[in-house]
Amino acid sequence: MLFSHISDTHLGLVQYGSEERAQDVYDAFNQAIDTSIKDHVDFVIFAGDIFHIPNPNGTAIVQMANGLKRLKENNVDSFFILGEHDISRIRTTPIPYVYHNLGFSKYIGQGNPFEYRGSLIAGFDKIRKAEISQYEDKFKTIDRIAQNHSGHKILVLHQGITEFNKFAGELQSTDLPKNFTYYAMGHLHDKDIKEFNHLSGPVAYPGSTESTTSEGIKETKKGFFQVDISGREAKTNWIELDIRPQFSFKTEYEELIKTIDSISEKISNATKKPIIEIKIQGDVIETEHIQEQIARLNLLVLRCFWRISTKQVSDSSVFLDRPNVIDDEMYRLSVNTLGSEQSANFVIRELLPILAAGEVKEASQIIFENFEKFRKEKKL
Repeated sequence: MLFSHISDTHLGLVQYGSEERAQDVYDAFNQAIDTSIKDHVDFVIFAGDIFHIPNPNGTAIVQMANGLKRLKENNVDSFFILGEHDISRIRTTPIPYVYHNLGFSKYIGQGNPFEYRGSLIAGFDKIRKAEISQYEDKFKTIDRIAQNHSGHKILVLHQGITEFNKFAGELQSTDLPKNFTYYAMGHLHDKDIKEFNHLSGPVAYPGSTESTTSEGIKETKKGFFQVDISGREAKTNWIELDIRPQFSFKTEYEELIKTIDSISEKISNATKKPIIEIKIQGDVIETEHIQEQIARLNLLVLRCFWRISTKQVSDSSVFLDRPNVIDDEMYRLSVNTLGSEQSANFVIRELLPILAAGEVKEASQIIFENFEKFRKEKKL
């Protein structure tokens, strides 16, 4: 038995307002689907954040539907849970439910274990950190069921595990049910896999299928796992996807011409025009000279972003076109203004994307929930 473990596809993301980047997200998703079909997997698991926002555009909805349809036409079943990007705060029906109701894919996010071709599968939608304690009994229940099952046991979660990322961690590995032979994780966007003595199988994050705004510009690889459960142990094989390359460079102002020459040579044979970030340091800087040199890259790149940093104004940034990661710049400014990383994270990471999508009711619900949480914490 072979299955694909795909996560964080974020269909509908339009990075930098670029239609090319929106298509990149769809292309990566479709590669994962096509490769799964070509390799004759028995089923596919989608571990959350299928869409980038709870109310995705029509193209994103159709792209997911077509992918699931192709799987069905090739006798490949699929299962999915919901990540935080799939769940509306105003309690509307999540869009992915449509695929379940039409029989394209099976929703498994309520923690009810079921047997599929000799394997036990259980999944939970994204659990907020404040709600983790409510799931202790549910974890114990499915763990007892898994202990009595003779075949493979697969647990699907969209959570951050502290041992992988202490800043994004909502659970520790010791909180997980211990009798599962594979932990199909979503939420963290970098590929990672670990084994723990107290667990019966590997905890695996395939990472996102394409780079998203929150990751910044960096040289990275994206893909998904194919997992062989023919034997006693789950054996993973990470499949790399062909995505648009991204590079970040640092240079001194005096070395800028040389750096641009080097970048031109590095990217001249790229099959897809890359996204480039250049960080320039120096005391005396002429922006016209920088713009002239950056213009030499225009025909070779999809986007080229640059920023300068001087000793006199170390925190300032000057951008050509749009910043490389405007969310990060806004986050930095928000921290300075609000004096709190927690408040800045709420405004930039949670509230702003919903408002940008025009979801006023959902934004209002998020503000209300956050205020209620604040009142409880402060005991007002």
